[in-house]
Amino acid sequence: MSHDPWSQDRYGVRFEWGPAGAERLSRAGGALVVVDVLSFTTAVSVAVERGTAVLPAASHDAGAALARRAGAELAAGRHDVTDERPWSLSPAALRSARAPDRLVLPSPNGSAIAAAAEGVVVAACLRNARAVAALLGDEPVTVIAAGERWPDGSLRPALEDLLGAGAVLAALARHGAESPEAAAARSAYESCRSVPDAVRHCASGVELTTSGFAEDVEIAVEADTTDVVPVLVDGAFRRS
Repeated sequence: MSHDPWSQDRYGVRFEWGPAGAERLSRAGGALVVVDVLSFTTAVSVAVERGTAVLPAASHDAGAALARRAGAELAAGRHDVTDERPWSLSPAALRSARAPDRLVLPSPNGSAIAAAAEGVVVAACLRNARAVAALLGDEPVTVIAAGERWPDGSLRPALEDLLGAGAVLAALARHGAESPEAAAARSAYESCRSVPDAVRHCASGVELTTSGFAEDVEIAVEADTTDVVPVLVDGAFRRS
């Protein structure tokens, strides 16, 4: 069998972007760490802290079907929350609303990657980067920056996810030989003068702030404030 140069399988710590990167690198084995700072994995960290099991789904329609099958609540769009359905991708909403036992949280980025993945899958963000690294120990790790979407559906590499992935990779630096891709992402994080300011003022941060969700950005930049590591078990993220 010929070697796949895209798998980074010669390295213990690897990095790539988006669903296609996750699918390609997952062939190399080990844990898959999904990073979607604004906002899926940050939202998961907040919900799981409060005792909610979070079920990932790639779209609202897929999430609605999953919620019916699983007997779970279904998150609404950020602008569509109601008193009866107060949950969304907004970490601030998840922090203030009552905590359901099970919640389907659809998104086309981090949630879609997690829903399609197999094996050990972990949700990481700036809030729990060190805790994720501590949990994974010395096993092979692939860190995936989810990115965002351009209007045509193509991947938009997102600075906040590069920095979130870099934070995890910095904490993993002694856990195995890094691929060049992983080393570059780690270096981006380590060389950033102020990660919180970069996330606040990058395109995604400005979009959320101008849409009325500045508190979501502030929660996302709470670096290493929790030791909760959401791990996907039987289709739901739960506290490790």
